[in-house]
Amino acid sequence: MQEPWPEGSDKSASTRDIYTVARLNGEARALLERGLGLVWLEGEVSNLARPTSGHWYFSLKDENAQVRCAMFRQRNRLVRFSVQEGAQVLAHARVSLYEPRGEFQLIIDHLEEAGEGLLRRRFENLKRQLAAEGLFDREHKRALPRMPRRIGVITSPTGAALRDILHVLARRFPAIPVLIYPVAVQGVAAAPEIVKALGLAAERAECDVLILARGGGSIEDLWAFNESAVARAIWNCRIPLICGVGHETDVTIADFVADERAPTPSGAAERVVPDREEWLRALLIAEQRIVAGMRRRLLDLGRALELQQAHLSRNHPGTRLRQYAQRLDESETRLMLATRRRLAEARARLEASQSLLLRASPAVRVAALRLRLESVSRALGAAVRGLIVDRRRRFELAASTLNAVSPLATLERGYAIVTDATGGVLHDPGQVRIGETIQARLARGRLTARVTASDPVVTADAPAIGSGPVAETGT
Repeated sequence: MQEPWPEGSDKSASTRDIYTVARLNGEARALLERGLGLVWLEGEVSNLARPTSGHWYFSLKDENAQVRCAMFRQRNRLVRFSVQEGAQVLAHARVSLYEPRGEFQLIIDHLEEAGEGLLRRRFENLKRQLAAEGLFDREHKRALPRMPRRIGVITSPTGAALRDILHVLARRFPAIPVLIYPVAVQGVAAAPEIVKALGLAAERAECDVLILARGGGSIEDLWAFNESAVARAIWNCRIPLICGVGHETDVTIADFVADERAPTPSGAAERVVPDREEWLRALLIAEQRIVAGMRRRLLDLGRALELQQAHLSRNHPGTRLRQYAQRLDESETRLMLATRRRLAEARARLEASQSLLLRASPAVRVAALRLRLESVSRALGAAVRGLIVDRRRRFELAASTLNAVSPLATLERGYAIVTDATGGVLHDPGQVRIGETIQARLARGRLTARVTASDPVVTADAPAIGSGPVAETGT
C-alpha cells in the first residue's frame, strides 16, 4: 500500500511540525479573533439555553446558515427586551472558537431587537453627523417668548396630542390664540409634511412660538422626527420651537435640534404659556405695589406742592405789594403826624413871634406918645386944670401900668390860667399825667378839661403860645 506523502516531502519524523488538537484550536481561535474581531450580526434566535450559571447559549441563523453564540451573565443582564426562540435580533459580538470542542462561535456583548437596532444605528449615525455640523449647539438656541401673541401647533389634527395641548393651553392661558398646522406624524408622508409645515410657518410668521408634537409610540412610529430633513427644517426655522414628541423616555433628533425639549405634548403646552393664576397673582401684587407707590408719590407731590405754595405765597408779588401798601400807609400816617406836628410848632412859633412883635411894635409907642402929647396939650391948654389933669394922667398912667401887669388883662388877650386838680398853676406839661382833670380860667368863665396828650414845647425867648397839655374840655 502506497503511503500518502506528497512527492519531494521529507518523510523523517524529526523534521515534521506536528500540531496537537489543542494547539490547532488555540491558533485557530487567535486567527479568528485577530482577523475578524468585533462584528454586527443579524439573525434569528434558536436552540436557546439558559443554564443555572446565568449564561446564555443559542444559535443565530438565517435562511442559509447558522452559528453558535454565547452571551455571558455579566452582559446579558444589560439586555432590555425578552429574548425568546425565533426572535429576530441584532448582535454585537467577537468572532471566536470554543477550543475544547473545536466549535466556531460568537461571544456576544450586546443584543437588541433587529428592527429597532437598525434604526438605533441610523439614529446614532445621524446624531453624530448633525452634532458635528453644529445643529445641536447651545448658542443657536432661541429663548421661548414669555407671553406669545399666537401659538402654532404642528401635529396630527386627529391625534390625542392635539387635544392634550389645546386642553392645557385653555386651562393655563385661554386668551392666546392657537394656529394648527395639520401634518401626518407617522408613515412615509410624515417627514415631508412636517418639513413643509415648518417652512410655511416660518414664511408666514404668524406665530411667536411653535410646538412640534405627537403622542408616544415605538421608534418606528416616531421615526419621522429622526429624519435629517426634519432636523434641518427645524434648524432653519426662524421661529422659536419646542419639541414634545412621545413620552418622557422617548428621545428624537428633533429634540436635540429644537430650541427646547418637553417630555410630552402636554409639557410643551405648559412651557409655551404662563400660568394664568400666577399671572393674576403677579398682576394683583403689581397693582397693589403701583397703587401704594402712586399714593406715596401723590403724598410726596402734595407735600412738595404745599411747600411750593407756601414759598410762592411768601414771595408772591401781591403779598409784597400788600406789605409795601401797609408800609406806605404807615409812612403816610407818620408823614401826616410829622406834618401836623411841624405845622403846630410853626404856628406856635408864629404866635410867639406875633406876640413879641405886638409888644415891640412902634404903633404901641406911637399910641403912648400920642397919649402923652394929648396929655401935655391938655396940660398946656388947661392950666387950671393942670394939676387935676396931671394927677389924672398920673392916675391913668398908673392904672394903665397896673392894667398891663394885671392877670385879668392877660386873660383879656386870650390867655388862660391852667391849674391842676389841687389848684396849683401848671407851667410844664410834665406836672400832669394823661387822663388827669385840669381847669382853665378865662377872662370870663372857667373850663374843666381832661388831659389826652402832652406836647412840651420850650423856646429860648418866651413860653410857646398854646403849648402844654392837650385836653378834652368839659363844662
